[in-house]
Amino acid sequence: MDAFTTQQTVELCSRIGTKKAHMRLDKLFVNSCMAGPLLGFGCAVLTSTNASPWYQANAPGLIRTLGALLFPVGLVMIVLTGADLFTSNVMFMTVAYLHRRVSIIDVLKIWVISFFGNLGGMLFFMAIITGYGGLFSETPGYTEAAINLAVQKAQNPQWHQIFLRAIAANWLVCLAVFLSISSREIMSKITAIWWPTATFVACAFDHVVANMYFVPMGIWEGAPMSVGYYIWKSLIPTTLGNIVGGAVFVGLPYWYLYLTGEGDVEVDFNIGNIETALEAGGPMRRSSNRQQVVTAGNQAKDPNWLPHSSGHMQSGLAKELSSEKYRQTHSEREGAGNV
Repeated sequence: MDAFTTQQTVELCSRIGTKKAHMRLDKLFVNSCMAGPLLGFGCAVLTSTNASPWYQANAPGLIRTLGALLFPVGLVMIVLTGADLFTSNVMFMTVAYLHRRVSIIDVLKIWVISFFGNLGGMLFFMAIITGYGGLFSETPGYTEAAINLAVQKAQNPQWHQIFLRAIAANWLVCLAVFLSISSREIMSKITAIWWPTATFVACAFDHVVANMYFVPMGIWEGAPMSVGYYIWKSLIPTTLGNIVGGAVFVGLPYWYLYLTGEGDVEVDFNIGNIETALEAGGPMRRSSNRQQVVTAGNQAKDPNWLPHSSGHMQSGLAKELSSEKYRQTHSEREGAGNV
């Protein structure tokens, strides 16, 4: 199968978080600003699709599903261009921190900068491109759709309901990003992103960066709420819920399952050899021949060395496939077949 193993994918998430911790802050901020409008395109097409009065009255589930199937274009553009999204950075930085590669200061720094970068970029797109651009002002149906979305996101649900919906939203968004990292080629990445993202939109879960568009756009068009109300009722619970969803329900369990007790996890970017085979299952067990992969003496000398959160482990199937005995037997079988 043309994919990284789950363990390799978690290792890549840890490396991504480590790299982000060493980015120049100005580039991190600009890259975060770029993510806002990219996701904003998906938000705008969802709002436009919702401007269907007959469907809203007679088939609300259908029109929500149609909008959900279009919305993921924003996250696809973010992932494929490498833009910084706050909600996926929650997962990356959590794994890197638990893997002992970054500090808590690094985590908070990346979260804060990417959050406000996303906010600035999204508000620019909302106000300048679609607000002053009159995207939802010329036709009453579009204006009503923008207002209704804001009311549904910030006014109708209670505070704790928004918080719980936000947990599920970033659980799915981080899984979409996680699955895209495990994929090796572009169509698989797009497919991996599309369905978890469409699921969270179809279920009307709350994503803080998407709501940075939906609620301010509704206020712009006349929704009966203030900026302060939006911050208290939507921005805060959605942010907290997204942090829980990405960190506690994705970053933490996958770090625990695949990186605790492990040494260096090798990630082979070559395609087609036996070491890249996807392990379908089987228990992870501690190797009877534990070796320290990198000694304390040469850690400082190797600039490419990355720390990790525990000792060396190897899965039973991976150990068998990489063993000399397996390679020898496999070669003998191939030779016999050729004869």
